Amino acid sequence: MSDMNELVQRYLAAWNETDAAARQAVLAEVFAEDAVYTDPLVSVRGRDGLDATIAAVQGQFGGLVFSLGGAVDAHHDIARFTWHLGPEGAEPIVIGFDVAVVGDDGRISQVLGFLDKVPAGA
Repeated sequence: MSDMNELVQRYLAAWNETDAAARQAVLAEVFAEDAVYTDPLVSVRGRDGLDATIAAVQGQFGGLVFSLGGAVDAHHDIARFTWHLGPEGAEPIVIGFDVAVVGDDGRISQVLGFLDKVPAGA
């Protein structure tokens, strides 16, 4: 997957996929097997850990969708992008940005996530 914009869109698709088998297929396409994901709330290694993290987020924020919050900024094998989480077509409830490192195989090997806007009690 050579296009960084497409890779980020597939990354967000993984976060939106509620069918576990379909989500695991997207994760295998987008993430290296031993990928590391770290944000203020969790740090996991491997697709299974990321899958469990996504399932937990979907459980907490059911019915909401992730979308790209602006242009993907990329250089070398690194991308940063803002994402929104909220009702489709409405104001986001959560806003964050991620920095993704892409490995030689074209899949994400590391994500560093940051939260810019989080609702109270979340």
